[in-house]
Amino acid sequence: MNKKELIEALESLGMRPGRGLGQNFLLDSNLLEWIVRNSGAVEKDNVLEVGPGFGALTEKMVAAGFNVTAIEFDHRLAGYLRKKFAGKDNFTLIEADACKVDFDELFPAGTVYKAVANLPYAISSVFIAKMIECKNPPLSMFFMLQKEMGERLAANCGTKAYGALSVRTQLLYDVAIDKIVPPQVFCPPPEVDSALVSFKLRGQTAFSQEDLKTFSTLVRALFNQRRKQLGKILGQLTGKDISSGLLEKCGFSAEIRPDKLTVTDYVKLAKEIISDEIKIRG
Repeated sequence: MNKKELIEALESLGMRPGRGLGQNFLLDSNLLEWIVRNSGAVEKDNVLEVGPGFGALTEKMVAAGFNVTAIEFDHRLAGYLRKKFAGKDNFTLIEADACKVDFDELFPAGTVYKAVANLPYAISSVFIAKMIECKNPPLSMFFMLQKEMGERLAANCGTKAYGALSVRTQLLYDVAIDKIVPPQVFCPPPEVDSALVSFKLRGQTAFSQEDLKTFSTLVRALFNQRRKQLGKILGQLTGKDISSGLLEKCGFSAEIRPDKLTVTDYVKLAKEIISDEIKIRG
């Protein structure tokens, strides 16, 4: 699909390209093929796509033999996709809000799947947070994101971009920015650069599903006050006496700030809290 064809398709549905769609349509055929080749998916793999739009990337993945499950929120685009991929056995469409789909029901335990998408930028942080909370998360993910979001997810400890979502995501996945993408390859072009970001599942996590909730609560609570010293924040969350003991066990200075702790440090701290059955105050 080129720009002229996209405009005609939009007009046929009574739509106009713009920010209100919450999505920028990727049209560059060479880049779409590059995404498919580097997505980490191969023929017969189960692949989740969120925000397929007019199906430019979908078409390439279906042609490559991926078993694509696409989730589209806009009913007009969903109708367009049903017609476009009618008769394709390796394409399934779900018309829904991806941020509200039960992915553990869609891909139950034992089902191996991957996620590849030009992810609608408006939902990227919420959707990725949902993915990392799944009981059966994707084996890998490959997303087009705003460059700033990609930098947040791949950020190293001690950097400005490093935050709660960085830590929570990197607990489960090795994250890397694979390619910076200019605005010109989209219609309409976004105001910022984009990035193709890869996520590779690390394997067995350090926590059970229930303990993972404690880990996430702790990380979010600490980064909510990222400018404060760790000792003061933990004192508020657990009580001063308990926090002192925690810091001593972990070997952390009370003066260190949350963005100076590595993912491994957060795992260590959370494990102490869980093993000692310490309640984190809301």
